[in-house]
Amino acid sequence: MKTVEIVEVGARDGLQNEKVHFSTEQKVNLINKAVDAGIRRLEVASFVHPKLVPQMADAEAVIADLPDNPDIEYIGLVLNKRGYLRALATREGNKRGVDEVGCVVTASDTFGQKNQGQNRAETIQEAGAIMKLAKNDGVGAQVTVSTAFGCPFEGKVQASTVLDMAKELAEFEPREIAIADTIGVGVPNQVEDILASIKDAVPHIPLRAHFHNTRNTGIANAWAAYKGGATVLDSSVAGLGGCPFAPRATGNIGTEDLLYLLSQSDVQTGIELDKVIELAKWIETILGRPAPSAVSQAGGFPVPQA
Repeated sequence: MKTVEIVEVGARDGLQNEKVHFSTEQKVNLINKAVDAGIRRLEVASFVHPKLVPQMADAEAVIADLPDNPDIEYIGLVLNKRGYLRALATREGNKRGVDEVGCVVTASDTFGQKNQGQNRAETIQEAGAIMKLAKNDGVGAQVTVSTAFGCPFEGKVQASTVLDMAKELAEFEPREIAIADTIGVGVPNQVEDILASIKDAVPHIPLRAHFHNTRNTGIANAWAAYKGGATVLDSSVAGLGGCPFAPRATGNIGTEDLLYLLSQSDVQTGIELDKVIELAKWIETILGRPAPSAVSQAGGFPVPQA
């Protein structure tokens, strides 16, 4: 049986750039509804400075209100050691806290400076230090290479740069290495080639892929990533998302769009499409506008009428 794991990033990447601010209660409801649909791994918060990303200012409060379900994994995004220590603190006093931290490195020096205040080499050094700390603290850790296909400030990113970064990151033994098309410029042949080359270079490290749908290639890219060797795909319910530091970058691929693609291709996820569509409709009531994802509007495969 062919299977793919879905990581739901809607509660973090999906909300961090939205003009409508979700309350702590609404974020917790979003996460719980996603879990009810069958999603078992979720990015729930980002431990960044609240002045830079105010939508994530309640990270600790969100995590404190999440149910202690042993079948669910909660991920917190951390960009530096300060963020890591905040994430680690959610586990103090026998609290559940985050199960895993997600580190980020940038394939572009300029984007790294704007997003994290570090150049490419410095982001790798920082992520490596965090992954070492996490290993010692018994916390899971994975890493994402952002702007892997292009940078809004420097233009095209060479595949060889990303491959070299993946080899270097593999030395820290992350749970996964994720390749992210932060501004949505990649196309399927690029995606499949780069995933396959990384898989060949570091076959012992699972690969994940993260796509923004800025130029409407995100779903095709997700399928190319799967064919290239990715076993985990990120998505955001309702197609929400964007990066505050990436001009004109739009949302992530919609979870419901990705589920439709996979289910119709006989790839199993264990997630109920109808419930994810219901969640997207609930999100629309908060946003006050239609969701960007296509399947939230069209529905799943039509059922013949009697």
